Amino acid sequence: MQKDLTIELVNFNAEVQAIRVAVFQQEQGVAAALEFDGQDAQMVHLLACWQGQPVGTARILYCDATTAKLQRVAVVSAYRSRGIGQAMMQFALEHLQQQGVNLIKIHAQQLVVPFYENLGFTITSDRFQEAGIPHVKMQRRL
Repeated sequence: MQKDLTIELVNFNAEVQAIRVAVFQQEQGVAAALEFDGQDAQMVHLLACWQGQPVGTARILYCDATTAKLQRVAVVSAYRSRGIGQAMMQFALEHLQQQGVNLIKIHAQQLVVPFYENLGFTITSDRFQEAGIPHVKMQRRL
């Protein structure tokens, strides 16, 4: 798989935007105003490409020097179940650890909680609605 997959840190760009439109707006029905909140330019983004095709993304919000929040984690539906999401998360966790971050927070959609639990995240809240989708807060120490 590694030869087919590349992951890099990027500024917000059209490829990141297209993935998020496909996953969050078209697939999940999230309104554009909620998905694109005006904060993208200030954040670092991950871009995953499968055989050169942009297929996954996430963004990093630095809360303080030792805490970060991973947001907008998405893999295009046709490319799921190939380990892309897991590889993106491992890339992000390694990058954040190198930056001195030791606590990672996420708002996980309820349906993908097992994915994050397998990566060492634990639930830290009751279920809540975000953009009309059930979520829980999760975190992991590095």
